[in-house]
Amino acid sequence: MIEIKKLEKLPDNPTMNWGLNGYETDTIFVVSAIEMNNSFEFSLREKKQHYRKIWKTDSDDITELNKIIEQGHSFGAFQEDELIGWLIAEFREWNNSFYIENILISEKLRGQDIGKQLIKKASREARDLNCRIVELETQNTNYPAIKFYQRAGFNLTGINTKLYNDSTETALFMSFDVL
Repeated sequence: MIEIKKLEKLPDNPTMNWGLNGYETDTIFVVSAIEMNNSFEFSLREKKQHYRKIWKTDSDDITELNKIIEQGHSFGAFQEDELIGWLIAEFREWNNSFYIENILISEKLRGQDIGKQLIKKASREARDLNCRIVELETQNTNYPAIKFYQRAGFNLTGINTKLYNDSTETALFMSFDVL
């Protein structure tokens, strides 16, 4: 049975045993920009294209994640007391938002609604904090995550075409209203 509870601290790097620390897909979203006179618009369209991304999570990353976890708004998914997934988030007082910095589930347990349980817990936390929105950022190439977030109630709210070094990747910002 999976238990979702507050995440206290990552003592080491649990992702070492979680399989693929990233994603692989055969569909991505292509971002196009059209600029005319004093206006511009962006469009997203699905494209059949293989894409694989792997993150290297090192001790510096764990240290940075622990700084966010210390704020007390992050959650872990545990199976028999073993951490098998996380949602690391922070309350941003300056704009009254709940920002999901990182969500990751062990590869062998993906597709079993663990991410959905973590999002529900985060939504309750955001409601308790009287936040106006829950927000996150992902890449246009992370098609599985985008579809998951849309099913969880997130809507596309913005893009940044220059956030990543890889010209294939565009940052997509997604959120949902809490109140």
